[in-house]
Amino acid sequence: MSRHVVLGAGPVARAIVESLKKRNIDVDVVTRSGSQIAGARAITANVLDTENLAKVVAGAAAVYQASQPEYHRWPQEFPALQDSVVRAVRGTDAVLVAVENLYGYGPVAGPISEQHPLSATTRKGKTRAELWRSLEAEHRAGRLKATAGRASDFFGPHVSASAVGDRFFPPILNGRKAEVLGSADTLHTYTYVADFGEALVRLALDERSLGRAWHVPNAPTVTTSAFLEAAASIAGVEPRLVVHSRAQVKLLGLFIAPVRETVEMMYEFEEDFVVDHSAYTATFGDHSTPMHDALSTTIAWWRQHSSK
Repeated sequence: MSRHVVLGAGPVARAIVESLKKRNIDVDVVTRSGSQIAGARAITANVLDTENLAKVVAGAAAVYQASQPEYHRWPQEFPALQDSVVRAVRGTDAVLVAVENLYGYGPVAGPISEQHPLSATTRKGKTRAELWRSLEAEHRAGRLKATAGRASDFFGPHVSASAVGDRFFPPILNGRKAEVLGSADTLHTYTYVADFGEALVRLALDERSLGRAWHVPNAPTVTTSAFLEAAASIAGVEPRLVVHSRAQVKLLGLFIAPVRETVEMMYEFEEDFVVDHSAYTATFGDHSTPMHDALSTTIAWWRQHSSK
């Protein structure tokens, strides 16, 4: 039986594990703390220790790079982290699946497809673009087999640090105002984390994925207001929200580093941000969860895990 290795234990890693469990694929989860995920074997290792990581991934059919530095440390730490993973996987038969987002494109007019250039000028956008370019170069040189799945802002079980995470769902359930960035009336694609995990596994198992990045499937895009109204309806409450402007986020960022890093990404919420995933669905199928079902599962999870 094949073995897959997941680096990291965040919400995306958990979603990957769930998709692998459904296929009865053995999975190891690698973290510095030895975090446990049901259905996976926990391995304690530092991803930056390339020599040891190479031993951990030896013989694996796929490695999912789902680990990342703290949000405000991406430019300083992400390149070295990915480089260590690449050197550990290089020369093996494993498929390296990178967990990515859409920062590398920068602002785009109209739906965002994989054909758009990676022309971001933000700090984190440039970092994300360079990470993919270096991985693509490794693949083209024949030093490893690589692919990537790109998601928009995601939501779902275990998703806390997101635009629709702990400042969105718990307030809804507790009768308070959900916090929204930029504008609630622009279109914004949101990715259900379970769909993200399933897509990454499909990319790992299908050689047609290799050598390029793919936009994972999402439910039809709606405005953030409509997203909130749907969530509130499921929760049985009135939809209430407060919108934080760029100026407000910038002011708060003077005191909180992760918030400061959000300012340069505000364009995603001030303008329409719609993701085209047609290339993926034409190749691997459309397994996007209907928004009502995804929100219902998410709200049920938050009801169990949030405190008032």
